[in-house]
Amino acid sequence: MNGVIENIDFENYISSFRKHLYHLFREEFDYSAISLKRDFPAEFLAEIMKKKPLAVAIPKLHGGRGVAVKDCLGVLSAASYESLALSLMFGINIALFLEPVAKYGNYSVQERVFKEFIENNAMGGLMITEKAYGSDALNMKTGYEQIGNSYKIKGEKHWQGLSGAADFWLVTARKFTPTGELTRDIDFFVTDNSNPEQHIPMVERYNNLGLYAIPYGINQIDVVVPEDQKLTPESTGIKLMLDMLHRSRLQFPGMGLGFIKRLLDESLQHCQNRIVSGSPLINIDSVKYQISRIQAAFAICSGMCAYSVATSGIENDLSGLSIEANTLKALITDLMQESAQISLQLAGANGYRLDHIAGRSVVDSRPFQIFEGSNEMLYAQIAEGISKMMRKAKEANLYEFLKNYPTANLSAAYFKEQLNFNLEAGINQRDMVTIGRMIARVISFQFVIQMEGFNAELVEITRQHILMDLTMFHGQYISKNSANPLVEYGLNSDWMNFVS
Repeated sequence: MNGVIENIDFENYISSFRKHLYHLFREEFDYSAISLKRDFPAEFLAEIMKKKPLAVAIPKLHGGRGVAVKDCLGVLSAASYESLALSLMFGINIALFLEPVAKYGNYSVQERVFKEFIENNAMGGLMITEKAYGSDALNMKTGYEQIGNSYKIKGEKHWQGLSGAADFWLVTARKFTPTGELTRDIDFFVTDNSNPEQHIPMVERYNNLGLYAIPYGINQIDVVVPEDQKLTPESTGIKLMLDMLHRSRLQFPGMGLGFIKRLLDESLQHCQNRIVSGSPLINIDSVKYQISRIQAAFAICSGMCAYSVATSGIENDLSGLSIEANTLKALITDLMQESAQISLQLAGANGYRLDHIAGRSVVDSRPFQIFEGSNEMLYAQIAEGISKMMRKAKEANLYEFLKNYPTANLSAAYFKEQLNFNLEAGINQRDMVTIGRMIARVISFQFVIQMEGFNAELVEITRQHILMDLTMFHGQYISKNSANPLVEYGLNSDWMNFVS
């Protein structure tokens, strides 16, 4: 089947793909042993790739399935049910390489690159992050200059997923001016690791805490690429980057859905079978509460997937969609980590093993709250974006504004009491993060209630949990916490001096 896409409709394909992964992860290979080692074994990954999952992000013109968002999310979800690391591997390829190349790449490059993905199971990634400029991408120091019909790119990147393993990279760099300064705009270049002039070595591998299947490290860049391998933005490179990152954030729910569903299924099964004092664990009220939290996360993630399908196709410009993109990325990754923590707690001592689904899920989901923008930063940006629009509309009351905001106008009324307060001028950043957490939940509940025919009991469970969360966050906001750390905290702080 090498180089051939199964000519079946996607529903049949995804069903076949799920069975394929189930067989590989639970029957043919010992995934408990594999999960404790760095990198997927080559033969294991080769078996996974026989189903050509990355074809979902390749245009039909180049032999793929057509870059349909629903199909991409379906593959990510199927993968994350078995392995979050595998799903992230696919997510990096789909959202951070294949889709940008499909949208902004030159046809000649698309033809060569996509052929390698279809026929030889190639993989690609994105290089943005630099040691001194994590989320501050606009100040990256990797630079390039044009020499004839080529570009010479030089710099250093780190924490790229698939470091040392990807066949192709999208490398970001800023142009050198004649005086040796770097311009403000950012450009993107495709590099081919099989070409010695374009090879990017990983000079140091990181000992990452989780996601063992994915290599991360430091990458030294000193390459020359032909001019057709530069992506062509519709306006500026910064807008291209925002369009790409927002589209990626809108696909996080694809990775989240299978992951949360697996934790929910495992936790339900465990709590129904585990007998405590003659009764199943699920009969305990606090256990019911915990499982219902995971079910609310599942419902929210489902709504997010539906919104993403309607919004994030490569034909759309997502560069201005920061509030919704940040909402999906930040909230779903928080819910992934919370679901993993609950699952581990319910599993008891057995859950605290690296080869247990719950223990592995806690460490594997944790970095999702950090990469592609730390969640605190994204929540603050959500609140800043909304407050800016409120000032422009001369509206101080959060509820009054949200009831007319396009992605909250249906859901805001469910939480009027918790939202009915004025945003004061000069709110400190910690409170902006709290406001952002509230807004993200209101927007996300709208995505849930817009799914006509979705399980009404799950919707009600979700409403109750969001109501509780908003009440808690509102309490945080009005508490006016202004505590700041003491750098020199040692003075009068040794408890031994205060007991006889």
